[in-house]
Amino acid sequence: MASISASCLRFQPLLLQSQTSTKSNLKMVSVNWAKKAYRFRVSCAAKPETVEKVCGIVRKQLALAPEISLTPESKFSDLGADSLDTVEIVMGLEEEFDISVEEDSSQNITTVQEAADLIEKLVEKKPEVAS
Repeated sequence: MASISASCLRFQPLLLQSQTSTKSNLKMVSVNWAKKAYRFRVSCAAKPETVEKVCGIVRKQLALAPEISLTPESKFSDLGADSLDTVEIVMGLEEEFDISVEEDSSQNITTVQEAADLIEKLVEKKPEVAS
């Protein structure tokens, strides 16, 4: 039996749907209860531990002061990262999580959350090593 966990549900009026960004990893779900239609997005966010590790790597790579707050929404560019810093962040993530990030995917990583989500996806795809 499969289990599903959600860390966030965001309800949105149907009229505002056209105003939302089309570039998203969120899936739209429509539900009808008591003759009223509701639409909400379901996000499969990365585990908190993964987000914490990504924050640690970003903090170390960018030599961020301890008082600088990092959240899943933190953008690398807002933290002062240039393209070389981003490449080095990805290399640090590859080493920490024993994964390989394709160049196409690495160019789409702009936030801590995007990095953590990609890591979860890649770790899930990794073949298990027999002991």
